[in-house]
Amino acid sequence: MRKAITTISFAAAALGLVLALPGTASAQTRVLKMQSSWPASLTLQDNFRYFAERVEKLSGGSLKVEAMPAGQVVPAFEVLDATSKKVLDGAHTWAGYWTGKNKASILFTGGPGTFGMDMIDAMGWLHNGGGLELYQEFYRDHLKLNVVVFPIMPAGPQAFGWFSKPIQTLADMKGMKCRQTGIAGEIWQALGFTVVNLPGGEIIPAAQRGVIDCAEWVGGIEDMKLGFHNVWKYHYSPGVHESVTIAEVLINGDVWKSLKPHEQEIIKSAANEAFLIWWTRWQKQNADALVELQEKHGVQVLQTPPEILREFLKGWDKLVADESAKNPFFKKVAESQKAYAAVVVPMKRAYFPPYSFLANYYFPPKK
Repeated sequence: MRKAITTISFAAAALGLVLALPGTASAQTRVLKMQSSWPASLTLQDNFRYFAERVEKLSGGSLKVEAMPAGQVVPAFEVLDATSKKVLDGAHTWAGYWTGKNKASILFTGGPGTFGMDMIDAMGWLHNGGGLELYQEFYRDHLKLNVVVFPIMPAGPQAFGWFSKPIQTLADMKGMKCRQTGIAGEIWQALGFTVVNLPGGEIIPAAQRGVIDCAEWVGGIEDMKLGFHNVWKYHYSPGVHESVTIAEVLINGDVWKSLKPHEQEIIKSAANEAFLIWWTRWQKQNADALVELQEKHGVQVLQTPPEILREFLKGWDKLVADESAKNPFFKKVAESQKAYAAVVVPMKRAYFPPYSFLANYYFPPKK
């Protein structure tokens, strides 16, 4: 009898051990409730969903992310504060929305012009040039928020925007009511725009009501999904306001500390993977969208007049100088970026053939 009890006890203990292993039916699963700043229909939200899928698979199901779209718990622009206060466990958003708190936030997205850097260069600054450490310092010490942050999504280069009429000069734009946001909005306001700041999901309803005459969002697939082509037929590209733009994943600081070391590494790895895999997929989607916008919807895709781009960069340079004079941390980050760019940008100019050289050789521009 004693032997039978011992055998049963051993079997029960073994069964309990098996059931407690990650990936088994009764293994304890932790769910992080996170929200983005994007409508559910956008591929920006697909990046968030991809991240959530990878976290679950890499953890063997023991860690999950509930990837909620904008507005499900808080409005799109309130996810940062909600994460800090632990209303949300985390968020998927863009640091450029926080320039009202501190203009240095735009620099962690890459920022206008990016001192000539492209997306890989800007990520190089974050990972190899001290940028990520400054990014953590920004939220922790300067905004006094209880979050940790990681880059997760490339969303550039972005188009200049959509217009109700053709434009050739800055004078053509003066007085137009245009959806812009953050730092870009400040610069365009100084150049003559009447700027209206709206989340992505509110742009088309505002256009249909006549609240705005033009808008910038992202370009390509994102703009088509929101229906920009149903309102405007003049689409200008490129832009320099977000030639590089990098979105972020935020985790509440207490939640982050409560994660096991290997779970923290899972979050980091999933964010890095989401950045790369989504980027390659997104570029093809943008290419397909540009064809459809022109051939199916009659959109005129036009080149942004260089004068307008140069004037924007002059406005950005002035803002950097003015802000650096009064905001030591902004100056610190901008100087860190510029020092990194001063090394990598001249090297790439020497080693990398201009994109247009090879593009024009194989695919000459249509007259």
